[in-house]
Amino acid sequence: MSVGFSVGDRVARVILDRPERMNAVDAATEQELETIWREIEARDDISCVVLTGAGERAFCAGADLKGGSGSSGLDYWAASRVNGFGGLAFRRSLDVPVIARVNGFALGGGFEMVLGCDIVIAAETARFGLPEARVGRMPLDGGMVLLQRKIAFNRAMAVMLTGRQFSAAEMAGFGVVNEVVPAAELDAAVDRWVADIVACAPLSLRAIKQTVNRTGHLSPAEAQALRTPALVKALQSEDALEGVAAFQQKRAPVWRGR
Repeated sequence: MSVGFSVGDRVARVILDRPERMNAVDAATEQELETIWREIEARDDISCVVLTGAGERAFCAGADLKGGSGSSGLDYWAASRVNGFGGLAFRRSLDVPVIARVNGFALGGGFEMVLGCDIVIAAETARFGLPEARVGRMPLDGGMVLLQRKIAFNRAMAVMLTGRQFSAAEMAGFGVVNEVVPAAELDAAVDRWVADIVACAPLSLRAIKQTVNRTGHLSPAEAQALRTPALVKALQSEDALEGVAAFQQKRAPVWRGR
């Protein structure tokens, strides 16, 4: 197995485990990731996902170009992943918040996976980039489409047209990274974000993410009028009543996910 997967205390941890390849993704890894995302979507005992890479050197260096089985050109484009790189960059069916724990290089598809996450915590030593143009390719699996929508146009173009690597601090300045910490403090920082998310009502988390994912292309009025399934479920839930009761009684809420 090239992807580690575990669930505990409402947190799923997904680890790209190919450190000898800088956690680059090959076809087998892609299939494993797709299976994991589908399992997470089907479960109701997960409030947060933490995605990271094994080791200290890389989060994910993108596609495994040394594997010998990768297609290129129009063949690659024709087979382009409907959910983006790693099954995550474009994914809109995953209603659980995903935190990227960026411990090192996040290049190419690795950066595209970061763009598919909701919150990004990076070590000071992390590096980000879309170097595809330097090897005669393009960031087809999320980079060209997502980056220009997340940050200022000229900054997105600078990343894509130069193939340069950018520091975690630069990416924080661009608005891609939420928090930058020393490498030794990365786990503690991620744990703080996880704790804040898990403290929220599970159905509220799903409703927020599902609604955001499904309304980004709509006008504010159209978005406000849309009743997504997760939103309706959350508004009608026992947890909606429990949250108000706990606030009034000055106690911690007990979420039941229903």
